[in-house]
Amino acid sequence: MRILIVSDIHGNRAALDVIRETYDVCLCLGDIVDYGPEPGACVDWVRENATHCVRGNHDHGVAHNVALQGVSGFRYLTAVTRPLSVSLLTDDQRRYLADLPMSQMLNLDGNRFLLVHATPRDPMDEYALADTATWEPLLAGLKVDFVLVGHTHQLYSLQVNGIMVVNPGSVGLNRNGDPRATYAVIDNGKVELKQVEYPVEKTVAALDGFVNDAVAKQMLTDIYRGNGLVGRWAAEKVASVANDSNPE
Repeated sequence: MRILIVSDIHGNRAALDVIRETYDVCLCLGDIVDYGPEPGACVDWVRENATHCVRGNHDHGVAHNVALQGVSGFRYLTAVTRPLSVSLLTDDQRRYLADLPMSQMLNLDGNRFLLVHATPRDPMDEYALADTATWEPLLAGLKVDFVLVGHTHQLYSLQVNGIMVVNPGSVGLNRNGDPRATYAVIDNGKVELKQVEYPVEKTVAALDGFVNDAVAKQMLTDIYRGNGLVGRWAAEKVASVANDSNPE
């Protein structure tokens, strides 16, 4: 069995469209929307192609129109783009996001899988990087072969006490300075971590019809082009760019 795993699409349909893997099962680990300019098209893709999908924190926020305020980098970006994503989705698309489960247990190809967006302990919000010591308590007591997670936008696989943890990274918003889309494939039990180039400038161009806020647009442009390390967009940076973009 060949299993395609995607996560953190974040409204970037151009990145999603370059994934042309053949697969028997497609698993989506959430955060289909927020940030990117084509949330509706991404929701439709997941509905048509994903065999199973769990809800991410951004899916939850958009589905329930959770307001967010803040000046730190990605919090600011979410505060600007979330209402835009909400406005672009139909009621049916938002209901789909709201109805997604927060976790899912599956039996596939003789293996037991747990799907969550973040961690088994906190399915939507906790960050867990590729560190054995971090994951050991999170996996305690689980009787599974694979735990599939997203949320961190970091591509990795990690064997911890007989359980394989797989994070496919982010299809649509790679934040580590590499503009490529990332995803994972499990082919007959073997994990393959994938990175693929996509037409970044197509997504950048789509921002013109999506977001008017100059700071948010520059943040997204930097991230899509591979310059968007979190440190570039600390609160001080956001404030500085905001002042430059809105002279009195």
